[in-house]
Amino acid sequence: MLTEELPPPAPASGRSTILLVDDDVELCKLVAEYFDGKGYTIQSAHNGRDGLAHALKGNIELVLLDGMLPVLDGIEVLRQLRKSSSIPVIMLTARTRERDRIEGLDSGADDYLPKPFAPDELLARIRAVLRRYNQGNRSQPEILRVGPLELNPAMRTARRSGEPISLTETELQILELLMRSAGRTVSRDEIAAVLYHRKSTPYERSLDVHISHLRKKVEQNGPPLIHTVRYAGYIIYPEEA
Repeated sequence: MLTEELPPPAPASGRSTILLVDDDVELCKLVAEYFDGKGYTIQSAHNGRDGLAHALKGNIELVLLDGMLPVLDGIEVLRQLRKSSSIPVIMLTARTRERDRIEGLDSGADDYLPKPFAPDELLARIRAVLRRYNQGNRSQPEILRVGPLELNPAMRTARRSGEPISLTETELQILELLMRSAGRTVSRDEIAAVLYHRKSTPYERSLDVHISHLRKKVEQNGPPLIHTVRYAGYIIYPEEA
């Protein structure tokens, strides 16, 4: 199976469609061939501008995004995408420094996998991210409220004092867990279990990055709501509590 170039044909019925944005044409072909046998359709773009345009069309379920791209850098693609979309994004990049990983997560990535990577590990991460995203999109009629903060789990939307807050799917997952446990300390292991289906590690920074980014967004127009309980985890409660 050859990698599909832009513009792509309609995805095959019953198959998940993933966009791979990478300037390595041969890698795109290899990934497409591997995932074709796993029930996924891979569409590709080879520069940041085309990748962003395709990601915003809304006919794909997940984006695999290289960090180093021609025309428009991968981080900038991610930042622009997050202004209007919460579609899951996994960064794929040869940049392995901690600050590069943090930059990707802080810009809105749901996961980060350094190159070179094993195809089966990438497949496992895709399945985990899509599972979290799809579970979050299941119909739930209630509206969660903590002080001025509102979360609609079914619509995957959040507001503070009536003003919309743009959150990634990972941030929505964390916020929903905290709001469902309002007034109770939620441990890092609980959050990691929801996000990664495992316990957190002492030196894991990705969770800290997601929490920090979430705080900046929900507390931008008012006093703090999410508080750190030292050596225990996090708790959410109204500022007047």
